[in-house]
Amino acid sequence: MAKSLSRTDKEIADLYERHKNMLYRICFAYMKNPADTEDAVETVFYRLIVAAPRFENEAHEKAWLIRTAVNICKNELKAWRRKTENLEDHFGLCGAKDVETDGVLDAVLGLPNKYKTVVYLYYYEGYRTPEIAAILKKPKSTVRNYLHEARALLRERLGDDFLEE
Repeated sequence: MAKSLSRTDKEIADLYERHKNMLYRICFAYMKNPADTEDAVETVFYRLIVAAPRFENEAHEKAWLIRTAVNICKNELKAWRRKTENLEDHFGLCGAKDVETDGVLDAVLGLPNKYKTVVYLYYYEGYRTPEIAAILKKPKSTVRNYLHEARALLRERLGDDFLEE
């Protein structure tokens, strides 16, 4: 009898515990509110259960989850209903004003999506440009260029508060 490709409840729970905070931060960078962020993270794990991919190692697992989270968020942001509602009208719902961020994170969250993802993965998750390029399926030079342009935007927005490594 062939072994099932589906994961056990314990395996799913372990994956969730290992990656939930990272996925929440990535999704929050796109969605900018806790309710939509939680929905996006839930969808990532739903797709994990349905697709049942086999991972070569923990880095492959993490990369798959990040890529899936980014795609889910981008698709949700493109959805028609998001274009017809003003998010600021709903800001007070679900404790959204309780989310505290520092000025740098606010500036990063305010970057265009192509920069925001690269900056987050580089500075907050510790990925290097070749790894980010593989995750986002972009050339390494594009990732380096996005980082360069994002730093310039952050320097412009933050002024003296912006210190590069």
